Amino acid sequence: MKIYLYIIPALIIILVSGYLLFFNKETSDLKEVKVAEVTHSVFYAPQYVAHSLGYFEDEGLDVELILVPGADKVSAAVLSGDVHIGFCGSEASIYVYQQGEKDYLVNFAGLTKRDGSFLVSRKKYDHFTLNDLKGKSVVGGRKGGMPEMTFEWALKSNGIDPVNDLSIDTSIAFAAMSGAFIGGIGDFVTLFEPNALSIEKQGYGYVVAAIGELGGVVPYTSYNTRKSYIEDNPEVIEGFVKAIQRGLDYVHNNDKEKIAEVIIDYFPDTSMNDLVKIVDRYKSIDSWFKTTYIEEDNFNHIQTIMKSANELDKNAPYDKLVDNTYSKK
Repeated sequence: MKIYLYIIPALIIILVSGYLLFFNKETSDLKEVKVAEVTHSVFYAPQYVAHSLGYFEDEGLDVELILVPGADKVSAAVLSGDVHIGFCGSEASIYVYQQGEKDYLVNFAGLTKRDGSFLVSRKKYDHFTLNDLKGKSVVGGRKGGMPEMTFEWALKSNGIDPVNDLSIDTSIAFAAMSGAFIGGIGDFVTLFEPNALSIEKQGYGYVVAAIGELGGVVPYTSYNTRKSYIEDNPEVIEGFVKAIQRGLDYVHNNDKEKIAEVIIDYFPDTSMNDLVKIVDRYKSIDSWFKTTYIEEDNFNHIQTIMKSANELDKNAPYDKLVDNTYSKK
């Protein structure tokens, strides 16, 4: 009897050790990929779905998501080699190319197809129109960034002069915009979710418009990496694109409740009820591409918006800055 008492614990130790060795071997077989995301938002639900459901692991990738606020900072992180892949507005790759970078950034997969910010008003409007912005002050995004450029494009498209018809403050850091508005700055503010809903719940404002519905279809947020990384790691890019495509398929084929359940762990400060509302808000404005393929017309439209904002003199070449090799149309 005493012999069995010694043998059983020994067997347990052996079995557990064997399991851990096997598990660690499986993990070590995965290729590490660091991704810098420009902000953390439900707007990027397909990415979190792919991460949560193991789609990246299925492709042999161990993906780490790292928050790097600002598309300019995401670009710097990719160019320096601190991360492998950047996830931000595709305007970032255009800026890098126009600056003469030899190992420039190439967009290889699209995710969001329009702006993901919402216009929040301090005052409640029953029938808001963009004309209500005349004479008002707005806390906008960073000058030269896609949120601000898209907002200004929407204004111009509706006959409103962003300089003379209203005042737009672009001096406030992206992460501080919500706090600035709560602190009394601006009659309006442009915010991504979950910040817009949080403002509403706290009673500081009301969502009156979706900027994305006004700005048109563009590769608003896409994945990019250095040209050399694509050349040296085609299997990583192919697997990454496949995983993101599965994430896109999931959000298009499932309801808001199911999507919220899958990504809830990525938003621990957001309740399930609120998360469902936010997912629904993004689904309702058709936020996500059906496939990762980046169309030339859409890429050129983003350059039209940049030119309108006086941030671009001439178009960058689509065939150099977009690689659809592993994307399906």
